[in-house]
This record gives sequence, C-alpha cells and structure tokens, in this order.
Amino acid sequence: MMKPTAMQSAIPALALPVAGLALPALAQDGPAAAVQAAAPVLDKGDTTWMMISAILVMAMAIPGLALFYGGLVRARNMLSVLMQVFTVFCIMAILWVAFGYSLAFTGAASADEATWLTPFIGGFSKAFLAGVDSSSLAETFSTNVYVPEYAFIIFQMAFACLAPALIVGATVERMKFAAVLAFVVLWFVFSYLPMAHMVWWWGGPSAHDAPGGFLFGHGDLDFAGGTVIHINAGVAGLVAALVVGPRLGHGRELMAPHNLPFTFLGGCLLWIGWFGFNAGSNMEATGTAALAILNTTVATAAAALAWAFGEWFLRGHPSLLGGVSGAIAGLVGITPAAGFVGPMGAIAIGLAAGFLCMWFVISLKARLGVDESLDVFGIHGVGGIVGAILTGVFAAPSLGGSGIYDYATESVAAGYDMPGQVMVQALGVIVAAAWSGVVSFVALMIVKAVIGLRVRETDERQGLDIATHGESAYNG
Repeated sequence: MMKPTAMQSAIPALALPVAGLALPALAQDGPAAAVQAAAPVLDKGDTTWMMISAILVMAMAIPGLALFYGGLVRARNMLSVLMQVFTVFCIMAILWVAFGYSLAFTGAASADEATWLTPFIGGFSKAFLAGVDSSSLAETFSTNVYVPEYAFIIFQMAFACLAPALIVGATVERMKFAAVLAFVVLWFVFSYLPMAHMVWWWGGPSAHDAPGGFLFGHGDLDFAGGTVIHINAGVAGLVAALVVGPRLGHGRELMAPHNLPFTFLGGCLLWIGWFGFNAGSNMEATGTAALAILNTTVATAAAALAWAFGEWFLRGHPSLLGGVSGAIAGLVGITPAAGFVGPMGAIAIGLAAGFLCMWFVISLKARLGVDESLDVFGIHGVGGIVGAILTGVFAAPSLGGSGIYDYATESVAAGYDMPGQVMVQALGVIVAAAWSGVVSFVALMIVKAVIGLRVRETDERQGLDIATHGESAYNG
C-alpha cells in the first residue's frame, strides 16, 4: 500500500492517474534532486507518441470541433462558430504557456512546503515557462522513465485549448463574440486550471507520496479528462445557455442544421483525434496505450449504435445526426475509463453513454425547455458523468479492469472496493459540476455587467456572420 499523505489517509492506495501526471522531477525541488541523480531514461518512442498525440488532439478542435459545430447551426451563423472555436483555441494556447501550465502542474515540493491551497491550485514558478528548456524532463508512469517537458507541455496545451472551445456550442447564434471570449478566459483561469490541478497533479511515480491534487488524493480515476474537460465544460455550457437565454424563435421556428456532411466530417475527425486524446494520456507507447485505442474504438461504436437504434425505436428513423452524436457521447463516456477498463467494459460504457445521452437530448431537454443549442451538456456533461461513475465499476479486475496500481509496491493493490471507488468517482463528478457551475455563473454575471452577453435582436436575425464578422460562408 502506498504511503498516504494527509489528504490520502482514508484511501487504501492511489490509482494510476492520467494525462496530467508528470511533474515530479521538474516542477518540484525536493524529490526532484534525488530522482535526477538516478540517471533518467529519455525514451524517444514515448516522446514521439506524445507529440503525435498532441497534434491529434489539436486536430480535434481545429478543424474537427469547428466543423462539427459549424454544420449544426444555420447557414447565416456558420463562420461565427468557426471563428469562435478558432479564436478560443489561439487565446488558450497563449494563456497556457503564460501561466496556465504553471498553475495546473506545479505545487509544493514536499509535505512541509504544502499550504491549504496546494491541493486546489499550483503556483507561478513556471509562469512564461521559466526554467524550462529542451533538456527539461517530465516523468512518465514508469519510475525513472522520462519525456521532454516540452512534449508534456504541448500535450496538455492541446487539452487546455479544446476544453473551452467545447463551451461555444451551448450559446451559438446569439452571444456576442467579445462576451464569448471574455467568458471562456475567466472559466479557463478559475475552473479549468483548478480542476486540472485537483485531478491530475501529483509527484509522479518517483515521488508518489508527495502532496497531490485534491481529487487525485482521494483516488479519483480520470484517465483522460472526463471530469477535467467534459463535465467541467458541459456544466459551463448549461449554465451559459440558461443565463444567456434561448435564441429568438426557439421552439417556434425551424433551427435545423444547415450542413450535416460538415457535421459528419467534423465528428469523424473528432473520433480520429480522440485516439491521441485517450491513448496519448498514457504518456508511454505501451500496451495500455494500445488498450486505450481499442477501448476508444469499441465504446464509440457501441454508443453510435445505441443512439441510432434507440432513435430508430423511439422516432421511427435512425438519423445520421443521431449516429454521429452517439459516437461523440461514446468518446466522452470512455475518456475517464480508457486505460482502466477492459474492452467488454468499454462496450458497456459506450452503450450506456449513447443511450442515456440520446434520452437526455431528444426527451428530457425538450421538457426542460433549455436552448442548450448544440448539446454541450447533453453529450459532454451527461456522457462525462456516465463514464466517470462507470469507471469505478468496470475498473474492477473481476470485470476485466486494471484495478488500483500501488506505486509503493509497484503492483496492483490486492482487493478492489467497487462501492468505495464508485463513491470516489461520484465525489469527482460533484466537485467538477459544482465548481464549474459556480465559476461559470459568476463569470457570466461579470461579463454581462461589463460587456453584455447578447447581440442586438436585428443582428441575431440577420446572422452573426455578417453582423459580427462582415463576411458570409456562402456567396452567390
């Protein structure tokens, strides 16, 4: 059993974490010196895999997410959605290297240096990437095996650029461009960075008993961002849709997608890019990365079929939009579980995520009357919750899962407390939802007071392509 820190005292052992693992020898000074003295091994294969994975994740946002969202809006708002996703991506890349990386992945070097803030947010010791160069290293999940710190920074930057861009889909066609940008910047600083730190920050395998993030310390399993990205962004989207209000004519006018082939293309790019998202989070080109690719494939396929056939049963037709939406739901659902569950567990998670997200989107959302336009919460929020909870179930070795890895003994911990792990997963869901909900509401109130949230009614009816950006996606 791993030696627990104060915040880990009630947990039998910490789980193998996720993408955000690796700041042992670089971001800290105490354990770092001892680790560096052990002649670290730099693996070129792992390094290559992480850089390729980062590029795949970036392709998820631009062009994948942009096309997926763009095809779902009306023709007069196509360019506005592309511009929002594109600009958000660019802003987050700058903020990440300026201070985001430092706040997410630095902290106290030892328990003696930890403060009450340490489990919730990092510091500014690596702001503007101070002290990082091409010789800096980040430890992987294997003791004394490293990749360049730049590779880790780039990989995590891709995540940080994608997460705020997801929120864009909740308020398309009526929110001011400046308001969108201001809101996602505030959300990034006060919701994304703390959640990334709480779930993913730890000492690494060579310093596993050093202070870690709040949810990591409680044993939360989130392989690639179910809580950090999907629940976090999904709840922000729901809050934004409620605060901004519905589009003009919502519930009375036809607001059908204008280009489903674009949505299909974007959805398929998301699926391909998601292999980097999930398998890259292993940080090493190993059997676990291969398992994550397999799980990402079968869970997504199961969810796409669950949504399409469920819609066929309930509505009498299996739509392309339903199939693609189901695929995204499956990708979201398997994200926290990708390296922790076996393929049969992945299929079960995909089926559950596809069906439950479909039920929320085509049934419950209509009864709630919320114009959460492109189903950011309905897919990312609901799918993330389903995946996070079921990770605690299907990570059990008896169901083909990996169990809980104990770095103190370098082996899987004996026994698996499924009810206890499900409760830990539920804690992660609650913290992510509550944190993002409060931050999002406060941020929107600030933006509303300073900038205003909605475009003018005449601009909304004209379309944001012309009204905001002075150009049109389709001419002639």
